[in-house]
Amino acid sequence: MSTSSAPLPPEETAAAIGPWATASDAYELLTVDVPAEHWIEALTACRDGLGLAYLDWLSAVDELAEGFSVCAHLVHAGAGPTRRLLLRTRVPRDAATLPTAVPVYAGAAWHERETYEMFGVGFEGHPHLVPLLLPDGFEGHPLRKEFVLAARVAKAWPGAKEPGESDHAPAEGARRRMLPPGVPDPNEWGPLKGTLPPAPE
Repeated sequence: MSTSSAPLPPEETAAAIGPWATASDAYELLTVDVPAEHWIEALTACRDGLGLAYLDWLSAVDELAEGFSVCAHLVHAGAGPTRRLLLRTRVPRDAATLPTAVPVYAGAAWHERETYEMFGVGFEGHPHLVPLLLPDGFEGHPLRKEFVLAARVAKAWPGAKEPGESDHAPAEGARRRMLPPGVPDPNEWGPLKGTLPPAPE
């Protein structure tokens, strides 16, 4: 396969990666979807056949019931115009695992650690799949859509306060603010659990 700097049309790009690949061009980014069982084969074809020797980033998207989309942004940055490709696959929520891309792109090591930490997607064969960003003992995967948005419960919003409010627990009988969408009721979760009146409907 030629590694020319000239970009290929989506259909030819998909064919160069494998018969199971499909490609589309949107927002000036060529995106190729491959089955999870061909993930490493597709990455290798992108590197060796298409000349996309640089892995820019790898991450995931939580698609809820459909599982997780794992995406790798690959780049050819040699002579001629820069070419980019987004390689994407899908893993089920109850078996969110892929083989590691490290043997193909050594730079995937940290990206896979972050994806494992933030989304809970595992990478079989990774040489050191340990936490990268979160503190020791952190529970859960904060970029999963079911993860509780607890920032306002753990620490009150530092902005303007309503009259009579302070940094302490509200006085007996004080009116409680409505909670924005996605923020848990601090009376049901967090350090003030069980100490506050019910939130208004």
